[in-house]
Amino acid sequence: MVTLAEVAQHAGVSASTVSYVLSGKRSISAGTRQRVEESIQVLGYHPNAGARALASSRSNIIALMIPLRTDMYVPVMMEIAIAVTTSARSHGYDVLLLTGEEGPDAVRRVTGSGLADAMILMDVELDDERLPLLRGTEQPSVLIGLPADTSGLTCVDLDFGATGALCAEHLAMLGHRDIAVIGEAPAVYERHTGFAERTLDGLRTRSRELGLRVLHRPCEGGFDAMSLTLARVFDERPGTTGFVVQNESAVEPLLALLRRQGRAVPEDVSVIAICPDQVAVQASVRLTSVAIPAQEMGRNAVEHLIAKLEGRGKDEVVLISPELTVRASTGPAPATS
Repeated sequence: MVTLAEVAQHAGVSASTVSYVLSGKRSISAGTRQRVEESIQVLGYHPNAGARALASSRSNIIALMIPLRTDMYVPVMMEIAIAVTTSARSHGYDVLLLTGEEGPDAVRRVTGSGLADAMILMDVELDDERLPLLRGTEQPSVLIGLPADTSGLTCVDLDFGATGALCAEHLAMLGHRDIAVIGEAPAVYERHTGFAERTLDGLRTRSRELGLRVLHRPCEGGFDAMSLTLARVFDERPGTTGFVVQNESAVEPLLALLRRQGRAVPEDVSVIAICPDQVAVQASVRLTSVAIPAQEMGRNAVEHLIAKLEGRGKDEVVLISPELTVRASTGPAPATS
């Protein structure tokens, strides 16, 4: 291990000068700073994390709270996590990943122990139990998600209300009048998870304005669950010709069951998915979809958090506008509907 003293000797300066270059606590001339930085690079010096934290009262770590629940689509969550990690690293921060379902206890653990300088929270519920603790601490935080009350918080998210409205508008434009929403697992709605509730609210509100009838059915995903859900939809609304799917694990079972019933997509039934582009383009029918901008959400959250850490950030809500890409799964409503 290369020591700070060895860097100082190589650069021809005192150890304290090297320390000041690393900490930024004192102004160092450009020439001296350059010599020290070149010595650090040549020798491969890495400051001791514990000593650096003691000297600066910073850990240079961001805590990312991302409960990995079985009822959530983990690949999207991990894509956001990777974007957070990559972006944080570009600013000199490492990421501490907290994947348990500890709720407020995890917030208390981070804020009380100095484990991290700041926090990013995911899987945000409308009335999230973690939020009073965030509002009561000076530690910077950003939510990837939108609670019911955003006061005193910084939130980054896809505009899921506008996403639902966009899906309704697309199907209405094609002449569909009876549409069904195949939603997330029931537990997601029981927790009042923000993204799912907001999508449904936006879709229902716009559908009323456009004269569409909407049937919402949560679904666990998988073939058996989707089979029961689809049977219920057509029993209750035999004239259903449009589907909006916000459940990645239900996409392929839905398409397979429609084929089995002799319903052609999009000639008889149109399908829109709210999902990553990869899921949409790799489905057995290339799906018209609204993409989940996972990387943009992760990067945006980190940029706002760094701004707060540097004393130039403010509490705000950043909603990313949805984009609908038309592919092979939507078309005009059948004339007999």
